[in-house]
Amino acid sequence: MIEEFRSYIDDNRLFNADDTVLLGVSGGIDSMVMVHLFLRCGYEFGIAHCNFRLRGEESDEDEIFVRNYAGKHNIPFFSNSFDTAGYAAKKGVSIQMAARELRYSWFEEIRKKQGYSVISLAHNLNDNIETFIINLVRGSGISGFAGIKPRSECLVRPLLFVTRDEICEYAEKYEVNYREDSSNTDTKYVRNKIRHLVVPVLKEINPSFENTIDETIARSAEISEIYSRHIAGIKKSMLSETTTGLQVKISDISALSPLNTMIYELFREYGLSRPMIPEFIKLTRSRSGSQLHTPTHRFIRNRGEILISRIQPDSEINIVCNTLEELLKIQLPAKMSVENCGEAFILPQEKRSTCLSLNKLKFPVIIRNWKPGDTFCPLGMNKRKKLSDFFIDNKFSVPEKEAALIMESDGKIACILGIRTDNRFRVTNSTTRCLVIKVMAD
Repeated sequence: MIEEFRSYIDDNRLFNADDTVLLGVSGGIDSMVMVHLFLRCGYEFGIAHCNFRLRGEESDEDEIFVRNYAGKHNIPFFSNSFDTAGYAAKKGVSIQMAARELRYSWFEEIRKKQGYSVISLAHNLNDNIETFIINLVRGSGISGFAGIKPRSECLVRPLLFVTRDEICEYAEKYEVNYREDSSNTDTKYVRNKIRHLVVPVLKEINPSFENTIDETIARSAEISEIYSRHIAGIKKSMLSETTTGLQVKISDISALSPLNTMIYELFREYGLSRPMIPEFIKLTRSRSGSQLHTPTHRFIRNRGEILISRIQPDSEINIVCNTLEELLKIQLPAKMSVENCGEAFILPQEKRSTCLSLNKLKFPVIIRNWKPGDTFCPLGMNKRKKLSDFFIDNKFSVPEKEAALIMESDGKIACILGIRTDNRFRVTNSTTRCLVIKVMAD
């Protein structure tokens, strides 16, 4: 197995021979065989162990076992105990999901802090097959049939090529000590139910079931990669960036085929689920201003386009600046600077820039969200205009209106930041210093 182990690592580019690797070790047979293989190959590695405190003394004994093994072989050892049940209740997730989140988050924390290249996990071929069946039963798409990846970002799985039976044979041959997790036989867990009740029946039907599914997973992974690249190309051609997020033409959406699948694949990244697809299609046929909310994003019909913006927590902005120094230091997605208005001065022409006469600005100055009823005199006009009408006339989208901030001085609106200066605060021949405001893109 050791040669296959090395070959699998090299063929899948899991890590280089001179990389340092952090091994996630529970003390079970899979992870202890993984440690044994790392020792035999001479890789430089450390061990991280999670005590999820779910099996009382058994959990503590697992930690002691792994700690002692690491000490015996002079392997750097890291451990952490978690209130997994409390975390699951607080987050409203299953115990299994809670353990997964806690484990991966802590592993990554140790990896960065201690300078390890990657984190190695002991998933084997049977784990991959069980994941495939779970995804099949739950109605996963093609990406779910691709199974567990040998490498995803900093997580590597060098045992995916070997079956659980082969791991047991290796452990027996080399007398690898390990701990048996009593919960592995409890069929109340979905994975154990598949492992102990479903897979044996499938092996009766096809004795080569494991190899057959392994080949199916490998083909699905390749097909999924081709599929993902195709979707990425379409997304790149259809979606364009705006100052508040993304936009896509409704005519481009209508031309998609098959419509439902393409909509899901293009927009699931923004929280769109399959049950929401009919509502999304309805949105493309509704009036301008209509919205559809996902857990993370908003889809807004804006004339012939759909705008996509991330949902932001409600936050009212109302900043009072008593001096120019305070104004220049405020934390906003805007850069403010003071310029001398000599003969060489040229008014900024960049988009999302405004310039006003500092001579006419009176402190305190307020930066705030605009509100209904606000009026100002747009640059070049002497009559007042409602901001709401100004936004309509200039075809502002809902996100653009929401993002707009105004500067107020002496009870008057001096400018809409990065959009338009009030005519009363414009730069004139008598202006000696001006305030230049450049709003940064999100």
